[in-house]
Amino acid sequence: MKQPQNKSFPAKEIGLYFGSFNPVHIGHLVIANYIVEFTGLDELWFVVSPQNPHKQKANLLNDYDRLEMVQLAVESDNRFKVSDIEFFLPKPSYTVDTLAHLKDRNPQKEFKILMGSDNLESFHKWKNYEAIVENYGVIVYPRPGFDESKVRKHGNIVIAEGAPLMEISSSFIRKAIKKGKDVRHFLPPKVWEYIDKKGLYEQ
Repeated sequence: MKQPQNKSFPAKEIGLYFGSFNPVHIGHLVIANYIVEFTGLDELWFVVSPQNPHKQKANLLNDYDRLEMVQLAVESDNRFKVSDIEFFLPKPSYTVDTLAHLKDRNPQKEFKILMGSDNLESFHKWKNYEAIVENYGVIVYPRPGFDESKVRKHGNIVIAEGAPLMEISSSFIRKAIKKGKDVRHFLPPKVWEYIDKKGLYEQ
């Protein structure tokens, strides 16, 4: 009997969108949609962070509420996945450590991180940032006021040219809800329903 030949398939390119997603909103989804369609990625994974080293834990909603809202936001789109890997890693979470764990679990996949241009300015302060650039790569989406000429050129740092400039923020939404404002159209419908039903961000 003839043995099947081993076929070599190209590694899938996965973009990793790290964030607190407190809460996830339409701006996140617009960026994710653009990046996965216009940068050649096969998938984009939302990596929900339980604790960002640069943010106060006290400002974060319950980890599993934020995870559930991201799952509700992307559940009908097979281009997107949600990862809770950082929930099970030492705190605080550092991107280079998370990447190492993901690569160990998924050796056949190639990972790139998605980063806003505002974070790019402080990227040199990240733990082992050189290893992230050299071993994985970075896709940068511009924020309003971004000056590309100030970016140090590197083949593994790609600017997402033409990406929509998003000024919606999770902090704006939290503050608006606390003031009793109706922000339903800033959020995916199921996320708005989840927040409204549970009375999140009202205090």
